[in-house]
This record gives sequence, structure tokens and C-alpha cells, in this order.
Amino acid sequence: MERQFLNLILFTCLILSSCQQLPEKKEVVPVAEIQNNQQTTQIDNDKLISYYSDIWDYILMKSSYSSRELDEQTLFYMNQHLKDVDKFKEYLNDSYYFLFFVIQEVEKADLPIELAFLPYIESNYDPFSISSSGAVGMWQFMPRTGRLYELERSWWNEDRHDPFRSTEAAIKYLKYLYQRFDNDLYHTLAAYNAGPSFLDRQIKKNQRRGLQADFWSLDLPAQTKNYVPKFIALKELIFNANQYEIELPYIPFEPVVAKIEIPGQVEVLTLSEYLDIKPELLYKLNAGYTKWASAPSDKSIFYVPIEKFDYFQTADNPFGDTNQINWISHIIQRGDNLWSLAEKYDTEVRIIKEVNFLNTDLLTIGATLLIPLSKAESNYFIPYEMHIVSEGDTLWNIANKYNLEVIDLARMNSINVNSYLQLGQQLSIGNKDIYRNMESKKRTILYSVKQGDNLYKISELFDVSVKSIKDINKFNEETLRPGQIIKIAIRAF
Repeated sequence: MERQFLNLILFTCLILSSCQQLPEKKEVVPVAEIQNNQQTTQIDNDKLISYYSDIWDYILMKSSYSSRELDEQTLFYMNQHLKDVDKFKEYLNDSYYFLFFVIQEVEKADLPIELAFLPYIESNYDPFSISSSGAVGMWQFMPRTGRLYELERSWWNEDRHDPFRSTEAAIKYLKYLYQRFDNDLYHTLAAYNAGPSFLDRQIKKNQRRGLQADFWSLDLPAQTKNYVPKFIALKELIFNANQYEIELPYIPFEPVVAKIEIPGQVEVLTLSEYLDIKPELLYKLNAGYTKWASAPSDKSIFYVPIEKFDYFQTADNPFGDTNQINWISHIIQRGDNLWSLAEKYDTEVRIIKEVNFLNTDLLTIGATLLIPLSKAESNYFIPYEMHIVSEGDTLWNIANKYNLEVIDLARMNSINVNSYLQLGQQLSIGNKDIYRNMESKKRTILYSVKQGDNLYKISELFDVSVKSIKDINKFNEETLRPGQIIKIAIRAF
């Protein structure tokens, strides 16, 4: 039967049948935690038995949702999803690794279970998401709100990207909003989008005028007016999927990720190779790590697909008690300085100084510095470095320059060892997987310059260099005009 789109008129949807209360369910264990150094696991397979067919079944049973009269804007957003139900299924499946954890946190806070749908609206459940206003992660935290809820940012990590830490923070924030606005779900959503102080003012303004103060009666920005209809549209389609001929993606109602504790600092690619999973997936589950490794510390926390937790229970587990970060020796040459070396090796001046016990920024020609580096067969490996082909270059002399095998250089760049090189061609020198992975997460956004903005302020907001903004916009001067639209190439990690 051909699907008929909803007419954009007001009508009353069918009321969901009341759901009979099911018997008490056995507890489902939270995100699995594995203490690697103790070779133990908290996973109890008996507790993983789910009495629900999938996660949607659980949400439906636990929700008190009933269809309301749908307004024109809500119908519009429903039709947008119904135009391509396969795409809508993929959209819902983006939450696969995170939805179970989000539901757990929502229920622990005694909040309406439907709030687990909020990251769909905020970011499509994308932990790498960055908005044009600088909001970051699945829950789109702004820097100030992130700091308020102890989401930290350092050279090594950005907690707003971390899908698990940001979820814990977001649920705390939603709990605060829900209580502040007298358990009114729509006011809570509006406050999450527009800010609680603004919503308070709009409510009090209506009350002073003797007007209704429900969400639909408030004078709100267009974005906030659309925010709740988007949420209602999503709920209506999920809870009445059969009515709208929608196939929901299969997401089990059980943990699909395990939390791993590993001693020391860990390189992401080394871990992904050991687990035999794509680095993109490991970065997605651990999006809070913004560099090629976790921060230098006594232990590192990683989330991995739950089917991989057995890898950490074997006797030959290479992550049992060793630090996985390699080091190179750099002999200081004329023209070197701490800042150029930090940029070259993708590290920090502070780290180079701490590792080498330097009390000054001055370097001595011929002296040797130790610099932390990702795994490589050669001590001369340089992460992410690109070589620009110039006249006279061949694969053989380039490989010799970087102390690489010709066949390895060709393989890293997906070319034949006998390929001709072109002037200006870029060759990846080092680990192409890291370079490709980082390049794939670059996104170009448009930003409208605000009063008081300058290149330095904008670069800090989006964590990019002033030079990158100048280059992509081909600026010859630094003067910006309010309302001017500029491009910014952001990087998710």
C-alpha cells in the first residue's frame, strides 16, 4: 500500500491504548565496566536477559505518552521524516551505541523517558557535532554551561564531545530545569533551548498580563517555537510506528558498550588495531579524546563495543600494565624552537618542557629532546606530516628522506611504487589512518560575525587557528564587519 503523507491540517491523532503494567523486570546491568588491571568484569550474563523485544518496546512500556492534537508545525516535521522512511530509520539508528546509557541516566534522575530523544534533535546523536554558535557534542553544550556542569576541556580532551560524560551532565541540567519549571516537560525543553532565565521572563510577562503561560502561549524565538514540535513529531512517529508504516531499527535493550580502564596513556590507533575495529568507531565512542592518544595519566578510560571486552581478559593482553606511547629523540637544529617542535609533533610546549626538565624556553643546538609519539616502526616517524612534491622528487628519495620503505610510502598514499609524481601533490608521511581519520572529521560551517568579534575571539570559540580562518576565507586583512558571513573549518577531534 502506498504511504499517504499526512495532510497539513489540524486533526486529532488516535489515542494510544493504555498499556497494561507488566510484572517487575529483572535489573539490566548498566554500561559494562571492566577493571582491566584486576582482570575482572562486572558483567553478569544472567542479568543481560532482556524481557523486552528491543529498546523501543521498553520505551513504549515505560512512557506515559499519549497523542495530543497535532498542530501544523508538528505535522510538517512528521512529514519531513515520512518523505524518506529509510533515512529516518538510519537517523534513529545513529543512537545505537548511546541510547541505552541515556535511558539509564534519564530513569536514574526520575525524568520522563522521552527525554532520551532530545539528542536526536540536538545533534542526530553525533558526539562530534559542533554548531555555528559553538555548541558541542550530542547534547550541544555551550562552553559556559559545560563548565557549570564540570565538563572539562584541556589540550588532550573535550568533555562536551564525550558521549557518556556529557550525557551525565545533560541529565543533571535537565533535572534542574524540570524541577525549576514545575515538572512541565514543554517548559523544560524550551528552557534547554532558549535558556531558563529567558523562559522565566516570558512566563512572568504573560502572567502579569493575565494570559496563559503554557508553552504554546509564550512569546518565544522561532527556533524555540519549532523545538517542541520537532520533539512531539519524533515521539508521535516512534510511538505509533506501525500506524505510519515505519520500521524502527533494531537496538537491543541491553548494554552494547563496555567501559575499560587501562593503565597509563594509550594511543587510539594502537587500541583500535588490537581490538580489530575501525579507528573511526573507537573515536566515536571516545569522542572526548581530541588527540591521537589519551592524556598522560595513571590510567585511561575507554568505551569499546561490548563484544570486545574479552580481549582484555587474555594473558597476552598488551594493555595489562604497559604504557603504549612511544618516544622519539629529536636533535635540535638551527631554527628549532619549542613552538615549532610542538606543532610539528602535535604536542604541547608544556609537555616537551616537563618531559625534558627544561626550565627555560631556550634550546641548545645539538642537544637531544625526548618527544612523545604515536606507535611507529621507525623512530623518525612524524604523525600527520604531509610532503608537498617538488621538482626532482621521486618516491625513492622521499622515502629515503623520511627513513621509510618505498613500498610503505606507496601503500600509505594508495599509489603504485612506479607511479609518477606531480608537482604540488601531497603525500602523507607517517600513519595515514590517523591523517585520514582526522581529515574525515573536518567540517566547514558558516559563521555570522557579531558586534565585537575579531579573528582571535572566533578562533578561540571554535578551537581553530587564526591562520586557518584567514586561509579558508582568503583574507588579506583582519578587519571584520558585523553580519559578515565567514567560513570556519572545524575539527571534531
